[in-house]
Amino acid sequence: MAFQKVLELSELPAGTSKVVKLGNKKVALFNYNGKITALGNACLHRGGPLGLGCVEKKNDGYYVTCPWHGWEYNIESGAAPPGYHDQQSVFEVKVEGNDILLNDKELVAAKKANHDSPLLEDLVKLKYQTTPDSLNILGISATNMNNGLPRYSTSEAALEDVLEYAKEKHNAATKTLKLRNLNFRHCEGYYSQHAQACNWPCSITEAEPADGMTQIYTDMVLWADIVLLATPIRWGQASSLYYKMCERLNTVQNQITIKDKILIKNKVASFIITGGQDNIQQVSGQMMSFFTSLGFVIPPFSFVGWSRGWTAEDMDKNVLQFKKNEYVKRSSREMLDNTVELLMNIKKMDYKKITAPLPHKKDSFTGDMENPDMNL
Repeated sequence: MAFQKVLELSELPAGTSKVVKLGNKKVALFNYNGKITALGNACLHRGGPLGLGCVEKKNDGYYVTCPWHGWEYNIESGAAPPGYHDQQSVFEVKVEGNDILLNDKELVAAKKANHDSPLLEDLVKLKYQTTPDSLNILGISATNMNNGLPRYSTSEAALEDVLEYAKEKHNAATKTLKLRNLNFRHCEGYYSQHAQACNWPCSITEAEPADGMTQIYTDMVLWADIVLLATPIRWGQASSLYYKMCERLNTVQNQITIKDKILIKNKVASFIITGGQDNIQQVSGQMMSFFTSLGFVIPPFSFVGWSRGWTAEDMDKNVLQFKKNEYVKRSSREMLDNTVELLMNIKKMDYKKITAPLPHKKDSFTGDMENPDMNL
């Protein structure tokens, strides 16, 4: 055991924290409440930098909150808040003159408590529910409405019809997810801090397994062979609920970037897009690009669109025309037939031979650059 100088006292004013190197380790130093303390910099959850976290007085002392996912530790004892049993590593500190010294051996060792949730076991272990012969079709409705004041949705009506057709003609197993009923949180952008901060399952899901995205992850990644997504057009785009879901699906795509791991295998996606005004090709283009980036296969003629054009602002008449018109029903069923046919072929593909031509960590021009505050 030996003490090493890591910083000058003048570099750590009262009410601040800083990340320093101690041999091959990184340590978070804190100067609060008239005392300098030191914890291991790497959060026990996903390795986030505690030295960049917010420090606040709460519970029985001062706690640092990891900036990645919100785990907390007492900056003196390294203990998690009351009710939790995690213990962060603690280092002995000495101040000699203007020098801050740390003992290179931990005073208290780190210990991570068990946080496994049975609700997430299938996702963590990737227990796929598809088989070479399964035909599981997941319908996702992205239309939003007040369920206390229900209204007719053209996109949802078309989706319900084609799922019923899938059961009758193809003997498919079907499920419907209505995004408006799932009450899931927005993506909180942890990826913006570090690629490793966006993990599988999503860190929000880890902290809150009852979050509605848990159902989407389970059904889309593990259960579905085919995803049929139906959306209205809102200001020339898919609905905001669709984009809210997409942002939370970054956790699926990011597994390719950080682990070269494809989660979506042998799955097909098609789309139903309806709106009072036209922008169908742009909406479908974004959807096709997004879903193929996750690993879905997109069939020929992969979307059905319904629009009455720029001047058709009489939306009550839109519903009347939609209900009378046979085009959406016929074309949605034809699209479904094509999608099933494609699925039967891609199920024969050996996904061990499939690679994702997407950026990996090693492709970054700054991949070898060290960020002194980060642990990964």
